[in-house]
Amino acid sequence: MNEVTNPAIIPAATAGNLTNLISERAWFEPDRITMSRPLGDSWQKMTAREVEEEIRATAKGLIASGIQIGDRVAIMARTRYEWTILDFAIWYAGGCVVPIYETSSAEQVDWILTDSASVAIIVETPTHRELVTPVLPQTTKNVWVMTDDVLSVLKSAGKNIPDDEVELRRKALVPDTLATLIYTSGTTGRPKGVQLTHSNFLAECGNVVEGASDLFLKPGGSTLLFLPVAHVFGRMVEIGAIHAGLHLAHCSDPVGRLQADLASFKPTFVLAVPRIFEKIYNGAEAKAEAAGKGKIFRKAADVAIAYSQAKDKKGFNPLLTLKHALFDKLVFSKIRLAMGGSVEAAISGGAPLGTRLGHFYRGAGITILEGYGLTETTAGATLNLTKEIRVGSVGRPIPGTSIKIADDGEVLIKGPIVMRGYWQNDSANQETFDGQWFKSGDLGRLDDQGFLYITGRKKELIVTAGGKNVAPAVLEDRLRAHPLVSQCMVVGDNQPFIASLITIDQDMLKGWIAANSKTGATIETLINDPDLLAVIQTAVDEANKAVSKAESIRKFTLLAQDFTIAGGELTAKLSLKRHVIAERYASQIAALFTK
Repeated sequence: MNEVTNPAIIPAATAGNLTNLISERAWFEPDRITMSRPLGDSWQKMTAREVEEEIRATAKGLIASGIQIGDRVAIMARTRYEWTILDFAIWYAGGCVVPIYETSSAEQVDWILTDSASVAIIVETPTHRELVTPVLPQTTKNVWVMTDDVLSVLKSAGKNIPDDEVELRRKALVPDTLATLIYTSGTTGRPKGVQLTHSNFLAECGNVVEGASDLFLKPGGSTLLFLPVAHVFGRMVEIGAIHAGLHLAHCSDPVGRLQADLASFKPTFVLAVPRIFEKIYNGAEAKAEAAGKGKIFRKAADVAIAYSQAKDKKGFNPLLTLKHALFDKLVFSKIRLAMGGSVEAAISGGAPLGTRLGHFYRGAGITILEGYGLTETTAGATLNLTKEIRVGSVGRPIPGTSIKIADDGEVLIKGPIVMRGYWQNDSANQETFDGQWFKSGDLGRLDDQGFLYITGRKKELIVTAGGKNVAPAVLEDRLRAHPLVSQCMVVGDNQPFIASLITIDQDMLKGWIAANSKTGATIETLINDPDLLAVIQTAVDEANKAVSKAESIRKFTLLAQDFTIAGGELTAKLSLKRHVIAERYASQIAALFTK
């Protein structure tokens, strides 16, 4: 099969806009709890009417401050309650939202504000204001700070703006109106502005909500957002939750507060990137190992995987069922508790999850629904569903979407979720579209049931000196599955063989140091340690099992520093900025290929 279409459940919008999701919920179900905002270590529940009133009052402040219909307004902040309120308030005021990652550099902010001609920016903290102030273009007239109680400030500013003015602006928006301008992560070259319309989001979120109704429309269902709302993945779930009337909350500090917020809010489903699921698994294994129960954990993991695989085959033997029930009490319940205790499913995207991890979580009682998409496709173009899942795939097309595999293996996408085009960039549009088909840049295949499998990145293909094409993602995903491996990047373009840069997970390293009697050692002193190198070699050997000998990693080197967002080596969704890493570690890469 090289082409598949999934019929739409929700047809492309011919009228209305995203503000209707708020206003209609407030009208028809005013007392429904739709959001919660942090209140100390607890949560303040917000009804649909209260949320709409807060959005409307904020919109009035934006109008009073000079925001006009069609104006671009930037938001630079972590995921938090105010982000969602401001997102919809800008639409209520007739504007277009330009998200900026809170980790962005001054140079990146300068480019986005200038290219988008944003008339205002809302930043999270005074530190952000200090960062952006020197690079504000003449078009950007207003700067607001979230932590300076921005919602109250705007509410006060807009107290004399009548409701009629808000309604006039809100109703001026049509399906084809530009809703947001999201700049690509910029793994290569200058970021491009992706134009997404109200219709794009209505098609995406409407069909995802209906297709995954057991998550979004579950009675008493809830989700805790902790991925960046500045990224289209988080944005889609934000809007999808509001579309569905799902109880929504935000965690602004995933490092410091995620565990506590999961425990107190108890979401029924979450969305995350694979690295988070890897961290939870590796952390649980390390904890078990430290308690002398590592063997039990690994046996439980094998049972979970076997149990999930048996689900696919629809054949359980009594012994497997008995073992699963035993390990559910001893191990699996603790995994679920680490995610709040109520999570039944999770949506994963941004990178491949890996078949083993997918089966483990499913067997442990948390079904991870892997999906695939890009900013240009309003997030998900494909998604596994609880009732329609193939672990290892990224699912079938979401309703209303077509997927085709080109002759060279590239994944092509068509449907109402595909962007209007890049902002002020005709040459990029010409390169990216083949008629109605959007060229993803990813390589993949379709099985006989229309499930998509991503096999690599077209632009990331490594061509060895021997002419062998190597997709690095296959090896990198396998390597990162090892508890001690934090990040890695496969190299070898125009070289005689494949090699890899590898960074070490600092949390996991502490346990390894203790277990191997290397007290006082640091990553700096261990990068050439034969014992550590031997352990990482086992991870490399395991990764190499997935590829041919010509594609296998022959050499690797350990780095003393991890790849981070702050360091500029990772994008906000934890993708590798390969050109940055290659430049920064050019000498280490060269050394790998020196005889």
